[in-house]
Amino acid sequence: MFEKIKDIVGEKNFSDNLIDKYIYASDASIYQSLPSVIVRPGTVEEIQEIIKYANKERIPVIPRGAGTGETGGAVPVDGGIVLDLKRMNKIKEIRIGDVLCKVEPGVVNNELNNELKEFGFFFPPTPGSGRVCTIGGMIANNASGMRAVKYGATRDSVLGLKVVLPQGELVSLGTETIVHSSGYQLARLMVGSEGTLGVIVEATLRLRPLPEKRAAGRAMFYRLGDVGKAVSAIITGGIIPSALEFLDNIVIKSVNEVFNLDLPKNAEAIVLFECDGNKASIDYEINKIKKVCQKFGSFRIDISDDPQEMKEIWKIRDSAFPATCRYKENLVRMPLAEDVAVPISKVSDLIVNLHKIGLKNNIIIGTYGHVGEGLVHTAFLINPELSEQWEKAKKAISEIFVLAQNLGGTTSGEHGIGLSKAPYFKKERKRALNVMRKIKNALDPNNILNPHKLMDAPDDFLTATKIRYAVRE
Repeated sequence: MFEKIKDIVGEKNFSDNLIDKYIYASDASIYQSLPSVIVRPGTVEEIQEIIKYANKERIPVIPRGAGTGETGGAVPVDGGIVLDLKRMNKIKEIRIGDVLCKVEPGVVNNELNNELKEFGFFFPPTPGSGRVCTIGGMIANNASGMRAVKYGATRDSVLGLKVVLPQGELVSLGTETIVHSSGYQLARLMVGSEGTLGVIVEATLRLRPLPEKRAAGRAMFYRLGDVGKAVSAIITGGIIPSALEFLDNIVIKSVNEVFNLDLPKNAEAIVLFECDGNKASIDYEINKIKKVCQKFGSFRIDISDDPQEMKEIWKIRDSAFPATCRYKENLVRMPLAEDVAVPISKVSDLIVNLHKIGLKNNIIIGTYGHVGEGLVHTAFLINPELSEQWEKAKKAISEIFVLAQNLGGTTSGEHGIGLSKAPYFKKERKRALNVMRKIKNALDPNNILNPHKLMDAPDDFLTATKIRYAVRE
């Protein structure tokens, strides 16, 4: 069945080796399922031929970037073809006069920005996995990152796309212009579709000029609840910083111990902020943020515009993920309810109640994230070998998503739905599910592209497919 696929890409870009299958069986989520084969196309024409054949033979195709997704979006539930797009990594065109660039889906985010830096421009989304994640994956999941508070998510920087549809047809969506009102916004339909509607083979991206200057600061708070109030006051006070983050005391403790830092142990939370622009605007904005933080109880504020000192300020945020992974022996950080988002005015309610949910269920949940855009990450720390820990986690997860939705929020702010969030996503979007299914059926009637994801994923995140941990009773 797969000899035809091997002929399309060549033997060196095809694998049915068991070791390769295990590598591609999972992403950064808790799930794994072996693919039938892995292919690494190098051209649009190869992708078209693969998709045409897969559609004819009813073979599932799972598009994949760097595999950094945390919800199981790139896990091949029914086996089939994993379409590794990392070979398609060309920056095809940089047109500063039109404030855009054109790239293939396998281009790595930070590598693109290194190229753009020479022109004095940048691609704004800044996901934490920017050193490895690909533009195609970012678009498929509508990734954002810490600078979304000012510059928006990936969707806000996508002007146009070239996409191979499930029958192998190549289509061009969107435009090369900053604005357009010419019909359906089909490029945006593909953003966040998680590889279920088409395979992105080229993206036209909007660029922004690099700011003349940046300055950063961190404010320590005795009380967690004061953080949300300060954040709301900053945003509603007319200041839109380029980044506005926070970390709770669990994350602070982790960072202190793992990286030998000396952050105040009596701080329940730390707010990190960054402003960019010219010196006059930065001085004004930083001073205003400082006054707001002091008003809401910050007992210490560090500010700097020195690049090395700014790097030290941000080190605690950059270290949050690896530090929480090593919080305590026998506990493993699990990507479960990772990125709920709520309206800015509800941030304080969200972060305070997230901690109450952890205490209620006797489970450690660290919180941090992009509070400037209402997004909070939850670091579940459990012993994955104990079934009782999974049961506690399931209960806490359900309560977290109910909390976010009751606050007018959403199931996922930036990581997508995949497998793990499907049950809660379905509740949140129940009035839109039929519309989504009609779109899916119209474009992919044979359901070959990334099946069992989004609205068609199982309703129990633990039984969605095999998890990568041995659980004992």
